[in-house]
Amino acid sequence: MTLINENYLHLEESYLFSKINQKIEEYRKENPKANIISMGIGDVTRPLPKAVIEAFHNAVDEMAHKETFKGYGPEQGYPFLREAIIENDYKPRGVKLTLQEVFISDGAKCDTANIQEIFSKDNKVAITDPVYPVYVESNVMAGRGGPQNKKGQYKNITYLPCTAENNFQPPLPEEKADLIYLCYPNNPTGTSLTKDQLKEWVDYARDNNSIILFDGAYEAYIQEKNIPHSIYEIEGAREVAIEFRSFSKTAGFTGTRCAYTIVPEELEAEDSQGRKHPLNRLWNRRQTTKFNGVSYPVQVAAAATYTKEGQKEIKKSIKYYMENARIIRENLKDTGLEYYGGVNAPYIWIKTPNMSSWQFFDKLLEEAQVVGTPGTGFGPSGEGYFRLTAFNTRKNTEEAMERIKKIEF
Repeated sequence: MTLINENYLHLEESYLFSKINQKIEEYRKENPKANIISMGIGDVTRPLPKAVIEAFHNAVDEMAHKETFKGYGPEQGYPFLREAIIENDYKPRGVKLTLQEVFISDGAKCDTANIQEIFSKDNKVAITDPVYPVYVESNVMAGRGGPQNKKGQYKNITYLPCTAENNFQPPLPEEKADLIYLCYPNNPTGTSLTKDQLKEWVDYARDNNSIILFDGAYEAYIQEKNIPHSIYEIEGAREVAIEFRSFSKTAGFTGTRCAYTIVPEELEAEDSQGRKHPLNRLWNRRQTTKFNGVSYPVQVAAAATYTKEGQKEIKKSIKYYMENARIIRENLKDTGLEYYGGVNAPYIWIKTPNMSSWQFFDKLLEEAQVVGTPGTGFGPSGEGYFRLTAFNTRKNTEEAMERIKKIEF
């Protein structure tokens, strides 16, 4: 009989957000008239900017005429989008990139999951805890995780606990880590690292020949000046870091799908014989085999986010979501609940009062018809915490907080 990849058997039976959706559906069946407000999954609610829609339509029209029709595009992405990324996202921050270092994709989730393919199964992986589940589960699928212990930790993964006790700043690994996943501003805690704090990680990676996989999907939400927007703002980071960015939360592309990954040309890793190899070349090889690129209309739409009008509309949406975050934080003050984040990220991390994360989920659903995300779904150190997002409408955000304030905790 055909054999399966047994690493999949180490995973939880269902993905976190699938489990949440299942619980919501069960509640709806028993309470069909309930007006449920979702502040759980980090999906945006504001439409694509008008400048993006216009560019999208024009590009689709191009596909209707043989003179402007586009077939297969470059797997790495069209130069016009890669140039726009370099000129707008990096050059103003003093970061120099070449076109060969920018890879366009259909999502940061895909890239952060797939990047592990170019690394040996024998590498030791370190993750901040709590963490975006994809980082962990993709490595478990590849065989780097092993079975779970009673705490819900995978045997072969190094966990770096981030809790209120250490101000949600991950400690440097006590044992050498080869691959280190960092996400800042952070999902799920909504917290951030200063340039000095991030420099400690770059220095660690340089001293230990480690590679940092840096997820910067929420950099557009940074409000404070001492928070880096890119890991490449830190000296030496080009030698040790791969960076992932996305148009999803920045410009509303969650359903449109477009992102990009930066792999510096000088970034190297060794084979079993000690010979060094450029990771840029390996990632390009992986992509040309397994990925056919993002569609032309989507890339044209993404490039439109960098126009004057596109930037104006994007900043308006980000301001809207961050005002939602402020409303959530201000209302939480009246509940007596401890909370964190929501200053440089659209996530608010709540300390649950004398109950588990899933008990808090049930309490909000049953008593307020509000849905959030149990912290334990992001890892063992997430137990006792709960995530709310600022991505809903203003009306729903205000209504949800009014309901929550009426609950006795």
